[in-house]
Amino acid sequence: MKGNSNGHKARGAKSRGNDAAIAEAPAPPSAIERVRLARHPNRPQTLDYIDLLMRDFIEIHGDRRFADDAAIVAGLAYFGRRPVAVVGHQRGRSTTERIKRNFGKPLPEGYRKAARVYELAERFGLPIITLIDTQGGESGVGAEERGQIEAIARNLELMARLTVPTVACVIGEGGSGGALALGVANAVLMQENACYSVITPEGCAAILWRAGGEENVAAAAAALKLSAPDLLELGLIDEIVPEPAGGAHTAPAEAAHLLGAALARHLERLVKLKPAELRRARERKFATMGSAFLTRGSADSDHSID
Repeated sequence: MKGNSNGHKARGAKSRGNDAAIAEAPAPPSAIERVRLARHPNRPQTLDYIDLLMRDFIEIHGDRRFADDAAIVAGLAYFGRRPVAVVGHQRGRSTTERIKRNFGKPLPEGYRKAARVYELAERFGLPIITLIDTQGGESGVGAEERGQIEAIARNLELMARLTVPTVACVIGEGGSGGALALGVANAVLMQENACYSVITPEGCAAILWRAGGEENVAAAAAALKLSAPDLLELGLIDEIVPEPAGGAHTAPAEAAHLLGAALARHLERLVKLKPAELRRARERKFATMGSAFLTRGSADSDHSID
């Protein structure tokens, strides 16, 4: 292409090239498409990220009261040169493993096992990393009889008063209190195609319209604002962790590298804070959640009056 007198390409041609690039750029996934990506059966799970990012992992089993819940993976490991405590949901992939892990829906003993590791980390001053990937806690009769609500509430209270650095990341589907029991952290991250909500789109559609169907479920997903960009805008998460093109399942090693870089960056910042500062910062963070939405709603209201 012939240049102009300054040696640069013609402006019109450059503009046309940019317009073509913009036209070819794919549209971001819709809310329901992100939900499907978050649920992809080949998406990396907690044990995959532990294998790719950590070493010398020692898994802790049992809640010292009833049983060991395989839906929660918990233990100690080295993240780089730093010893950490790690807790995460594990869904499983094969039918046998999914049944063994209750499809990633923790029982009360799973949350009590997580609490064991939180307390162990507090005692020895270890940072905590949690990886969230569940549709919610088990809601069966047995779970309720063994104190499901109390176990989740206990974890919320315990995580809120920890004096060690805590970083949580939603790596798949984060649903209801079953996810939040691992999510009261100083820094809450979310992978690009993960979702985080009080209820599944299917459950929301069943309540609002008393009917499922793709159209209702997609509308519920959009209304719930469960995608990472929505939650970042509302101030409910601190950072979106990018994923490889097509989702984390397309290149697990690359997805792990991106996640590891984000975790390391936030841990480096948090370990510099004093214990009391960590607790106060976490309390302030969760106390002010929703303020961005209220402020924006007030501004929109004032603008509409004008």
